Amino acid sequence: MALARIAALLKQRIGLDAESIGVACVERAVRERLAARGLKDVQVYWEQLISVEQELQELIEVIVIPETWFFRDPQAFTALVQVVREEWLAKHAEGTLRILSLPCSTGEEPYSIAMALLDGGLPPSRFHIDAIDISTRAIARAELGVYGRNSFRVKDLSFRDRYFEPVEHGYRLSDGVRRQLLFGHGNLLSAGRPPGAHGYDVIFCRNVLIYFDRVTQRRAIDVLGRLLTAPGLLFVGPSETGLLLDHGFVSAGIPLAFAFRQAGSSAPRLRPKRRMPPDVAAAKSIDTKPRKPASTPKPGTKATSADEPIAAAEHWIEQARHLANQGKLVEALQCCEQNLRSEAASAETFHLIGLLHDAAGRVREAAEHYRKALYLDPQHREALVHLAVTLQKSGDAQGARRLFERANRQLGSGEGKGSG
Repeated sequence: MALARIAALLKQRIGLDAESIGVACVERAVRERLAARGLKDVQVYWEQLISVEQELQELIEVIVIPETWFFRDPQAFTALVQVVREEWLAKHAEGTLRILSLPCSTGEEPYSIAMALLDGGLPPSRFHIDAIDISTRAIARAELGVYGRNSFRVKDLSFRDRYFEPVEHGYRLSDGVRRQLLFGHGNLLSAGRPPGAHGYDVIFCRNVLIYFDRVTQRRAIDVLGRLLTAPGLLFVGPSETGLLLDHGFVSAGIPLAFAFRQAGSSAPRLRPKRRMPPDVAAAKSIDTKPRKPASTPKPGTKATSADEPIAAAEHWIEQARHLANQGKLVEALQCCEQNLRSEAASAETFHLIGLLHDAAGRVREAAEHYRKALYLDPQHREALVHLAVTLQKSGDAQGARRLFERANRQLGSGEGKGSG
């Protein structure tokens, strides 16, 4: 009974649906706090929880495990720079671009936003980022600005050379980037409007709505709508696009950026540089049977190395990502098919195919490829979460819950957890 009350309190205060992460995760967090306080009775702990505000925060810190890295899902940052260059600057000869990152976790996302805008040529005086999170520990790490290798998981690390300096325990972010941010402790559901906010031009709220139940999702999206300016842009996670479409938002028209505007916005629907082929819906499925490796030798070389399959696979997956960024989903899927013909096809390939199907609204095909990714890499957390959401959409709540539990057990045991 006390455990059910604790789960209900977490839902009331931070919106967390215990079923989404697995009740077992909440139980483990409670046991950890019982041990920390020298208690054995859950009922006694419940009484302390409702009478000592700091204890609720300590429980939240145990449950919320940061999992992020710089330039995660890079298409969103590319899209942000495109919007600022082509739309916002044209309408704002002066003034400040206001951005909200919520939840901001340990800072990798809002710092990535700042670096992307600086690289895009926006002067530091023209933008400001509010970074809000429910975890005080995460905020403290973000404000420190020192990150370990797990925060640098993307292939292109040139940004690290430009904006970081090596220190004893990793890399320290430059003061120039850090000055663009203001961190704060807050909660999406209780924020309403953060202090001093007069409407945000851009909001990043990625991969949090999936941990709410339907009623709480509606509340959260309503809050985001109030925080966003009329033509503003909202970025969410790949698995949250359907929620936005169901609650008065429309796609901004930038494939794989998962960016939305409020319905009725006067802002134009942005398009990639070249129009996406009209027959995207025709790519209903992909043949994923292994085939002989495709021959893709580099100019002036002979494709005789034992590493040829790996090189071919890397060629096709990079080409697929490039095409997807341009909105060429059919061509991106074709490149993924070429990748699968090599002997080095990976879980990441199947995960990308799943995302492409998700972007086109093909839930069944997306789920199929997320499963194939997990067959190759059972610890692929993004595939676990995305498959869980597709199962939710299909009405398989029990299957989705099991996958969420797997994803959170992985984080809780330290697998895939950043060291900062």
